[in-house]
Amino acid sequence: MDSKLQTYIDKCKQAVFFGGAGTSTESGIPDFRSADGIYSQKSVIPPEKILSRSFFESNPEEFFRFYRGKMIYLDAQPNPAHRRLARLEEEGKLIGVITQNIDGLHQKAGSRNVIELHGSIFRNHCMRCGTFHTISAITQSTGVPKCACGGTIKPDVVLYEERLDDRVLEQAVKLLQKADLLIVGGTSLNVYPAAGLLQHYGGKDCVVINMAATGYDEQASLLIQQPIGTVMA
Repeated sequence: MDSKLQTYIDKCKQAVFFGGAGTSTESGIPDFRSADGIYSQKSVIPPEKILSRSFFESNPEEFFRFYRGKMIYLDAQPNPAHRRLARLEEEGKLIGVITQNIDGLHQKAGSRNVIELHGSIFRNHCMRCGTFHTISAITQSTGVPKCACGGTIKPDVVLYEERLDDRVLEQAVKLLQKADLLIVGGTSLNVYPAAGLLQHYGGKDCVVINMAATGYDEQASLLIQQPIGTVMA
């Protein structure tokens, strides 16, 4: 691990990690806004529109075609950043992970206290009867996935035009208020309201690890512009 980062971790008692898509790029999952990201790929319909609630409701078949092809990476494995964060939690240094990702790689690495701001591809529910469905209901179906009751199965991911879950936001705020070290990694902090949560951090030290500049760089005690997996290996 980067020696300066290690110094901050050594002296902290309750660190919190706040991460985004860049945390998983080294696991082979593309981010959204980089040159190679999902939003940069040529598409007749902009991905931002496809991933909206209104598009989901008006054109569900096209939504699920895109969702299956661009949002689900079941073969992806945790990278050194995910694994190191899980070890820090096991060692009692990290009290939780707040992630904007929906890929479940933090849990796959062994992290237990993970707050998923934007949901998870592994949770899916029928919009009619509420029955829970595993990811196979999406991956092993074609077209619009249906429940036995006939209702559409919707992934529990937050789409554009949808609100974040108030209970999840409350959990994130409480975690940030308890922390004495905030590690921000793999996120541009351009997505709100998620990025706005950082205002609730009451500690002194903040480490920002991201390849590009973020809106939080000026508040950082330590700024590292390198791949997060490399930094935390």
